[in-house]
Amino acid sequence: MGKKVVVTGVPGVGKTTVITGAMEILASEGITYESINFGTFMFELAEKEKLVSNRDEMRKLDRDVQKRLQSGAASGIAARSGNANVIIDTHSSVKTPKGYLAGLPEWVLRELMPDVIVLVETDEDQILLRRLGDESRVRDLEGSRSITEHQQFNRSVSAAYAMYTGCTIKIIRNENYLLDKAVAEMVEVLR
Repeated sequence: MGKKVVVTGVPGVGKTTVITGAMEILASEGITYESINFGTFMFELAEKEKLVSNRDEMRKLDRDVQKRLQSGAASGIAARSGNANVIIDTHSSVKTPKGYLAGLPEWVLRELMPDVIVLVETDEDQILLRRLGDESRVRDLEGSRSITEHQQFNRSVSAAYAMYTGCTIKIIRNENYLLDKAVAEMVEVLR
């Protein structure tokens, strides 16, 4: 049976960068993982239904539509992953105009049943600067207080996810200029 690892973090924290670095090291050791981006899976479903034209519009969809897309993505990922080692790159929660939406509600967790949830975090000011430098995305502007609140909410909701699934939670700090340390911690989780 393969290992299922959910990796989460607020937008701009660098979770995909940490995942990529860890996968490269593990591949050199003969350990392979498939990395699946949950949001991309949802976006492809929404795009087929002509609900959005870009990924950043997803968080503004009606809650019931988002729930349906989450469920479809979870089923698709579970079917695709089978017995392989899988990293699911996603968000613990999504900040919507109407409040936080759980990124891994019960119906998603039931499909995925992760072995571990990794929260990638860093200082709010670093996240803010990373977001400002990322011209590839159209993100709502928010301050460091709002980012702090979002990271705290992610910790809380992840504890609930762990209670439901029995998985462990690992927090990895992705500090500026210390990417190698974050990658090394991720490698240890994935081994």
